Formats: sequence, C-alpha cells, structure tokens
Amino acid sequence: MMGPILDPLGYDFFLRALAASAVVGLVCAVVGSYMVLRGLAFMGDALSHAAFPGVVVAYMLKGPFYIGAAVASVATALLIGWVTRRGGLRGDTAIGVLFAGMFALGVFLFSLIPNYVGDLFGFLFGEVLGIGFGDLLALVALAVAVLAAVAILWKELLYATFDPLGAAASGLPVARLDYLFLALIAITIVVSLQAVGIILVVAMLVTPAATAQLLTRSFGRLLLVAAGIGIVAPIVGLYVSYWADAASGATIVLVETALFLVVLASRQLAGRRPHVGLRRSLPAEPDASDAGGDGFAESRVPRRSPPTSGSGSVALDEPMPSDPQEE
Repeated sequence: MMGPILDPLGYDFFLRALAASAVVGLVCAVVGSYMVLRGLAFMGDALSHAAFPGVVVAYMLKGPFYIGAAVASVATALLIGWVTRRGGLRGDTAIGVLFAGMFALGVFLFSLIPNYVGDLFGFLFGEVLGIGFGDLLALVALAVAVLAAVAILWKELLYATFDPLGAAASGLPVARLDYLFLALIAITIVVSLQAVGIILVVAMLVTPAATAQLLTRSFGRLLLVAAGIGIVAPIVGLYVSYWADAASGATIVLVETALFLVVLASRQLAGRRPHVGLRRSLPAEPDASDAGGDGFAESRVPRRSPPTSGSGSVALDEPMPSDPQEE
C-alpha cells in the first residue's frame, strides 16, 4: 500500500531532489510574497531569463553555473533599478528592454558553441532529479543567505512596500532596500534554476504567494501559507512526475497552478471574493501618466500606512485595511 510512496525514497537522487525542491519552494514563497505585494511578478520572469547568458558563459569557461547565473541576474536586477530611477522610464519598460536584451545575449553566446549542448537545455526547463550533492550544498547556502537577509530586514522591507514615502521620511534607506530586494530576487532565481528551469521559475515565485493571498489578509499568515504551499507542492509534484514518468519541473508548476485554481474556484463557489485587503492597502493603480506599478518606491504614492503595533512598528499579524466601500 505504501510502496508507491516509499519506493522512490530508496534512490539517492530522489532524496536529493526532495530536499532541493523543499528548499527552493520555501525561499521562493518567502521572496515571492513581497514580490506579489509590490507588483513585481514580471520582474521574476525577466531576471530568470537574464540568468541565461551567465549560465552559458560559466559553461564556456568551465566554471560553476551558480556564479555565472548570479552575476548575470544580480547585475540585470541592479541595472533595472538604476534605469527605472535615473533613466526616467517606467519599471515595466526597463524590465522589457533589459530582459529581452540579456536573453538574446544568452542565445547569441549559445549559438557560438560548436556542438549541441544538452546540459544547458536542462537550465531552461529544470533538471532537479539530476542535482548532485555539491549542487545541493550550494543551493542550501544561497537559500540560507536569502532567508537570513529577509529575516533581518522583514520589517523594513514591509514598511517600504506599503508606505515607501513614510519609510523614507522616517529615515529608512528606501532606495538601498529596493536595490537589495532586487538582488534577493535574482539570487532566489539562481537557487531555483536547476529545480524548475529558467522558463518556469516565475511560477515558483508567484503562485504560492498568489494562492495564499486568496486565503488571508494578514501578511504573517500569508507568509506561512505561501511557505507551506512552496514546500508541499514541489514534493507532491516530484512524486507525480516519478509515477507518471514526466518532467519534474513542469509537474511541480502544474501542481501549484492546480492548487491555485482549486482555491480560486472554491472561493467563487462559496460566493466569497478574494481577500483584497493586502492589495487594496497598496497604492492605487497608476494611470497612463503615472510612473507607478513597477514596485519601486520613488514612483509610488501610498494611500495609507500599514497597521502598526503599539510600539509603532509594522504589525505582522494584523489584517491589512480595506477600502470603506467594501465594509
């Protein structure tokens, strides 16, 4: 009866894949929660594609792909932030230009390699079952670094997300926090590359947080629910891919997407709208003349501050305020 569940555990590659998937799911869910609130889902897709030239260069130089991907992704993230702040362009415009340019550079470098290179295609679609022990250690180290940074600065990041002008007025270095967060997104993407690949990594970042946002208005609970989905869904996806002999990365993303659709459908059948307090407490949607909507603090005008605790700090577990017309 337990054979289909226990049998895969007899393979070392499957155990490594389970560990890697759980770590990737956790770090993606945590960083993705901030991304969803900041409206930076497209950023995840852009930076994942921007990592491709770094992977190709690392292959050509016979170096660690994590270093090449990290350099390319972080550099692109910081450049997007700089162009958005200094170049007078909307964030989505800067993302579109640099994302396309970096991916085109990767394809160009790839075309210079004389023979077909199957290993590089693994980074496009993911190959978590092929992860080695050394890769697993590197993945865990990067994930711990990202989670530690978020744990130390969660209050500042949350404040800069909901009320960037208030955060700046209180003395927080909002611009540096934005650049740091972009770098954290880039490193998270590097962590996820071998699990689900460049093409599917944005789903690991966005889908758990989006599903959690349908279920709760508290940011603390959103983080917990997203983290739970981020850990459990990849494990379920690995088992399904093993039983069906299907691509592991694609199966993991399909499991997360199916869960999102089930939660959304159940809420619709119950006659309840999604919890919009988190989204509604963010700045209003920008019009064509506004520079907002890109997740960068200087281009957004908040409508209200986030709830605070008695000490004046951001309250992690209190529900976000909603609009009066919804009461």
